[in-house]
Amino acid sequence: MSDTARRDELKAQIDEFRRQTAGLSAAETLSWAATAFGERVTVASSLGAEDQVLAHMISAHGLGIGVFTLDTGRMFNESYELMAATERELGVKIRPYFPDASQVEQMVGERGINLFYDSVELRKRCCHVRKVEPLRRALAGHDAWITGLRRSQSVTRASLETIEWDDQNGLLKISPLADWSEEAVWNYIRENSVAYNKLHDRGFPSIGCAPCTRAVEPGADPRSGRWWWEQPEHRECGLHTTEDAAPDQPAGRIAIGRLDLS
Repeated sequence: MSDTARRDELKAQIDEFRRQTAGLSAAETLSWAATAFGERVTVASSLGAEDQVLAHMISAHGLGIGVFTLDTGRMFNESYELMAATERELGVKIRPYFPDASQVEQMVGERGINLFYDSVELRKRCCHVRKVEPLRRALAGHDAWITGLRRSQSVTRASLETIEWDDQNGLLKISPLADWSEEAVWNYIRENSVAYNKLHDRGFPSIGCAPCTRAVEPGADPRSGRWWWEQPEHRECGLHTTEDAAPDQPAGRIAIGRLDLS
């Protein structure tokens, strides 16, 4: 079967897949995905709290689903420490995917090392090079990918469904924790002694690249520390949107005031 025919077949079955998974718990949804797709399903981990819950479920239930992460080259050291701890404690191997070195060199040479502060377009270009393109390589040959997305994380994710069609990457996207609250995530982590990123204890509810993530006040929007100089509706990296742009020209510099570049 050709790749196009396979995609069309999967897309046509979304309603049936939703029927099969209706009412299942997160762990049961993971088990369903492992049975339905075997080696053709994979988990994308940003090493956040939700992703650690998924990794623990995979280990606890012996599901054998592969896990990968996108190493942008600008990650916090705490994220690398967590990656090592997860592999050691759960026995879950996390495969890293790196951006193409020549693309990074060209981008930085043309626009500077911190181009993302200059405009939304340039920030999205950086995300495209460091995340979107590596994601395509990570997802090649798969029928479905699993994420730790939740509806309550941000306004851009409010309509999230447990099973969706990812038209940008041409495969199914499964979010077993779609209807989980933040409280439910942390209850699971505490009850099961799951390793998590220590930055969470320092006010980072959402963790991405170091230059683009900062701590937030207690009770603030969990995503407000990501690309905090932009408007909320722009705060996605391109992995979970229908946009697929790698702009070369900024539409204009954004005034962002004082920045903590540490």
